[in-house]
Amino acid sequence: MDKFIPAIRSMRLRTLPLSLAGVLLGTLLAVADYKVKGLAVLFLVLTTVSLQILSNLSNELGDVLHGTDTADRQGPAYGLNGGALTVTDMKRLIALFVGLCVVFGLAMIKVSFGRIFSLDGLCLVLLGFAAISGAMKYTLGRNPYGYRGLGDVFVFLFFGLVAVLGAYFVVAHTVPGWALLLPAAGMGFFSIGVLNVNNIRDMKTDAANRTTVAIRLGLRNARIYQTVLIVLGWACMIGYCLVRFFDPWHYLFLVTLPLYGIHLRGVWTREDRDLDPMLPLLVLSTFALALLMGFGFVKFLL
Repeated sequence: MDKFIPAIRSMRLRTLPLSLAGVLLGTLLAVADYKVKGLAVLFLVLTTVSLQILSNLSNELGDVLHGTDTADRQGPAYGLNGGALTVTDMKRLIALFVGLCVVFGLAMIKVSFGRIFSLDGLCLVLLGFAAISGAMKYTLGRNPYGYRGLGDVFVFLFFGLVAVLGAYFVVAHTVPGWALLLPAAGMGFFSIGVLNVNNIRDMKTDAANRTTVAIRLGLRNARIYQTVLIVLGWACMIGYCLVRFFDPWHYLFLVTLPLYGIHLRGVWTREDRDLDPMLPLLVLSTFALALLMGFGFVKFLL
């Protein structure tokens, strides 16, 4: 019981809204176009949450094993890097969430498509194993891609394209049209932004053991990169609304724009630990944007 709270800290629950944002947006856009099964949505959410926690646990273990997380770390202390959990504890947690990803993922396919052993089901199984592998190998293993500056690519693919398009496909049973690439890419850009802020904050401690895009760019260019990501994300979201038929409800998400302005101001004026509040701000802003945008497309049907 004394390890329960440290384990919860290592799960980094504050990151869950980001992983859910793309999935909920894809689901709500599907609800606007088709009738969906509520139980399939539930298992989709449980699978997403399990994958995100698996990624967080694996990330912490990998950073500790590679010596990246030290006493000088700018971010908050969690269970393992704070000393409350052992490496064995973390490996057991990782194994638990791998199992939960498999169970929830297979249940999602079965409920949504009626059977697992179909072309659609097998494609989703393969995608699921790719997601599990990607979640674990960000910092784990001999040559983790997160240490080679490739984390941005993974985040764009899985938190953007796969989250939105995959969720739409799972609940609607149809391949989304090309226009849905716009909000999917938008969520990808915002998600890269979350990773980039994290990397800007940790530039000083990361430099000795890993290479991130922020380190390659330097502080000023990393801030410019962050600004470009936010602008591209908004351009994609507005672009999607423009290519769809006009309805004022579709633009409900515009109320979150000031939050992104506050975020960018913080990125340009803060450094190190002082930058940490900009992470949850961007996560929650993106979650709110996804919900409001999805609700805006559902609302016109009500």
